[in-house]
This record gives sequence, structure tokens and C-alpha cells, in this order.
Amino acid sequence: MFTEFLQRLTGHAPDKPLPELDARLAVGALLVRVAKTDQHYAFEEIVKIDNILASRFDLNPVEAAKMRADCERLAADAPDSSEFTALVHKAVPYSERAALLDALWQVSLADRALKPEEEGFLGRIATALGIAEGDANGIANRHRS
Repeated sequence: MFTEFLQRLTGHAPDKPLPELDARLAVGALLVRVAKTDQHYAFEEIVKIDNILASRFDLNPVEAAKMRADCERLAADAPDSSEFTALVHKAVPYSERAALLDALWQVSLADRALKPEEEGFLGRIATALGIAEGDANGIANRHRS
């Protein structure tokens, strides 16, 4: 279904069929997107994503790496992050969305440098996920200090 949606939207089909989009893959795709926002996908960010996926979804390291690979394909082929955030907003309780925002901050800082484009992405995603401004600011301030 998601592959067909992307094909209609972009006019081309991905090389390999994409996995069916679910909340878990949407979360992973957002983690990949924040890591790639500054046009540099650092090894530290990849490791952080794998660790977050393993912890959040009770996966072993190999399963987490495979899931990240699927998420990378989704993130690369989707035109923007709105589909991912809409699915997460709809399917995931508020506390888990706030935890996702915290994880997104962790990934953005994994390479020890917060770029303006990453910070902008985090702000837009916080809003799209429906995170209250006070909660989003609290999460941001914890990571900035």
C-alpha cells in the first residue's frame, strides 16, 4: 500500500517493494530522517538509531539493523515526513510520542553537533506529533544542556 502511494505521488516505483508502513517503521523512518537532515549520516547516528530501535521494540542487534535498513528505504523514497508523523500521531499514545521526540534529539546529537536544519526539523516534528510546547521545550532543554 505505501509503495503504491509513493508511486502515485512520485510517478516511479522504488527498486524493491517497500515494507507495509506501520507505526514502528514510521518511528524508524523519522529517526533516519533527523539523522540525514544535515546531509551527513554519521556512524554514531546509525548506532544510536539501532540502539533506540532495539530498546523500543525489544529487538536483537541484527533485527534492529534490518529494521533500520527498511526505515532507510522508506525515508529515502517518501517525499516528506508528513505521512510518518501522521501515522505516529494517530497510532501512538502521547507519552510514547514524547519519548520519540526525546529519541530524535538523541539521534540529532549523536555526532555531537546540532545543526540549524536538525533543530528546525525537530521543532516541526514536535508540532506535527502534537507534543505540547512546554513538553517539547523541556525535552529540548534537557538535550541542549
